[in-house]
Amino acid sequence: MTNNTNSNSFTPPAPKVADGEKTPAAIALGWLHTAKFLTTAPELHFLPPLDLPEIAFVGRSNAGKSTCINTLTQQKQLAYASKKPGRTQHINLFALGKQGVTDAILTDLPGYGYAAVPKQDKIRWQQVMANYLITRENLTGIVLMCDPRHGLTELDEILLDVIRPRVQEGLKFLIILTKSDKLTRSEATKILSITKLQAGGGDVMLFSATKRKGIDEVAQLLWKWAHPPAKKVKEPKADTPQAAAEEPEAE
Repeated sequence: MTNNTNSNSFTPPAPKVADGEKTPAAIALGWLHTAKFLTTAPELHFLPPLDLPEIAFVGRSNAGKSTCINTLTQQKQLAYASKKPGRTQHINLFALGKQGVTDAILTDLPGYGYAAVPKQDKIRWQQVMANYLITRENLTGIVLMCDPRHGLTELDEILLDVIRPRVQEGLKFLIILTKSDKLTRSEATKILSITKLQAGGGDVMLFSATKRKGIDEVAQLLWKWAHPPAKKVKEPKADTPQAAAEEPEAE
């Protein structure tokens, strides 16, 4: 994707919370904790059409996608991590919403790029994911997992090119630098700066399930994506007294 020096990571302001009230992070994490399995599909056309905001998690095999999803939802086995990376080849949908009312969908897309997967399977899944990312009408945001020790790979760059037109049209986009606890402070600062330049308008955040880093910030951003502020409807201007006086009286 083209460089954009105006891309900034999302850093929510410190909330002012009255005694007994939940913080924005607690509200967002409570919402994510409601995630429950909805359906799975081997290909795009098997997915049900939905009109709810949908947030897709995607990334290379071994980038920490399943761990990230399970950490955010506070559920140990919601997202399945295969013992053989690259073998989980279904699109999995999870419903989100409190009190049994679904208000958003979390999508777990198959990991890509694992060398042991047959070439024809790789090609097929690249096509399935590209079709999903391009044509899924209710797709609201994309979360790309990246192992910061390796940075964005060629396949990650291809994915960024695929979604660029939709991002320019308003699709939300976040790169999560997983396993950031394995970096020194200077390394983390450097890779964060580099990835911001590569994000092309998206947000970038450091994340560590082990050190509990970035969890609150990511949760709040996903909540914000799924619950945008209501658009204000402009009321029609009232007729001026002069205009009303000029109207002919009904006979």
